[in-house]
Amino acid sequence: MKNNIKSILGLACLAIFAIGCEDDFLDEQPTGGVINSDQLSDGILLNPSLGEATVTGIYATMFTTGTGGTTSQQDFGQKGYDIYGDMLSSDMALSVSTYGWYRSRITEMQAGTDFTQQENYQVWRYYYRIVNLSNLVIESLGGNDAIPETDDNKFTLGQAFAMRAHAYFYLTQYMINDVEASWNSETLPIYIEPGFIGNPKSTTQEVYALMEDDLTKAISLLDGYARPSKTQVDKSVAQTILAYVLASRRDRWDDVVTLTNNALANTTASAMEADDSVNGILGGFNDVASQGWMWGVDLNEDIALGLVSWWGQMDAFSYSYAAFGDNKSIDVDLYESMPADDIRRGQFENDSESDFLLQPLNKFYDSDRTLFGASQIVKADYIYMRYEEPLLLNIEALANSGQEGLARTALFNFVSTRVGDATYINALSGQALLDEIYLQTRLELWGEGKSYLAMKRNKATIVRGANHLSFTGTPIPFDDERLTFEIPQQELQDNNNITTQN
Repeated sequence: MKNNIKSILGLACLAIFAIGCEDDFLDEQPTGGVINSDQLSDGILLNPSLGEATVTGIYATMFTTGTGGTTSQQDFGQKGYDIYGDMLSSDMALSVSTYGWYRSRITEMQAGTDFTQQENYQVWRYYYRIVNLSNLVIESLGGNDAIPETDDNKFTLGQAFAMRAHAYFYLTQYMINDVEASWNSETLPIYIEPGFIGNPKSTTQEVYALMEDDLTKAISLLDGYARPSKTQVDKSVAQTILAYVLASRRDRWDDVVTLTNNALANTTASAMEADDSVNGILGGFNDVASQGWMWGVDLNEDIALGLVSWWGQMDAFSYSYAAFGDNKSIDVDLYESMPADDIRRGQFENDSESDFLLQPLNKFYDSDRTLFGASQIVKADYIYMRYEEPLLLNIEALANSGQEGLARTALFNFVSTRVGDATYINALSGQALLDEIYLQTRLELWGEGKSYLAMKRNKATIVRGANHLSFTGTPIPFDDERLTFEIPQQELQDNNNITTQN
């Protein structure tokens, strides 16, 4: 698998990735040897495997450094923005700050009120880069209304539609304070063809219509797709992304139930065990082969990620900031919300004398298990989605759609795999049931980039525990301006059709 990724990435970089690395983000017609959609279309006719390689170029963007357009050591693809979200939701505490990464502009929430800060630019540029790369593939295969004749091209097109929607979904979450309140407001520009010509903002409703249409197409086109690795989006992943999209609206819960049921039925993944095997929740979350992983990437020495990576920021068993004084820990109040016998307590260092207190030493770790690990090359993998995500979202949707009995039963069955006695769940109903589902989602998916999404869906007010370095004990509502990124200064300068923030 690793050699396959290495070879196909070589094709991908030749075919597509360079277009994502253009210095001028808004160039409509990039030059300098970068192929355009017509050339790519001709190439796919001559060599159909080139289509798959071009989509792999989109996936490469997800783990490549600098794809947010900066040289920051926080700029390393999707997992970098997962850290932003986890910290803004306050479930992840920067409990010690020696080097200053994430300190002022993320954990002190300065970026959300200052459009000149580069974190705003990173988020905007990264996700619109995914949009642009997806549009290149879509146009090369006939455009937004195309129905390719070959299965290979259908599967390629389906992945491109899914990735475009994936990018727009994160833009709606990170750039809009409250989707529901902004439904009829102009919030984000839409691009459905390659290049950026400076489109005006469309309404949130229009962005959501595009995402739903893209993902509906993707689910149909990916029917029957047997992907070569978990790097690629398959039907179950596309169904889960659409479930996230509709759940964030808070008014389509019946559809979320159906989509998550279908995703759980279609995926080859299964629930992670409560043990320390590669398939267990104490197993390191470092191997894409884990039975629980639905979507992830198989990293290796050839990809050559080092300190500038998710592992370089998070893992004390790597040569990392987490080892040498930028501690990313679970919020202490969230940790204490777990019963004493909750297996997930074991994911975190609980020795009060330890320099790594409440860091996830037993959830995310390099397989060598050597603190301050000497290796600067990341060999552990990246997780983007696992089985428990559609499972917990299904439970949440059942409760919100009036099917409390089914939600309680499903929640009881799940929590019983993590604690010794889950009978307290049988007495929950109404808001108390929803609160418990939200809590279990935060506990189960801690550090995986999903807490921010859940915070917004549940209109939560966050209160930081004592191990944060700022704003401890201060209630912060989900739609606080400080929790959402701003349209960056560069966009406002380059796009004459956008002159104001949302």
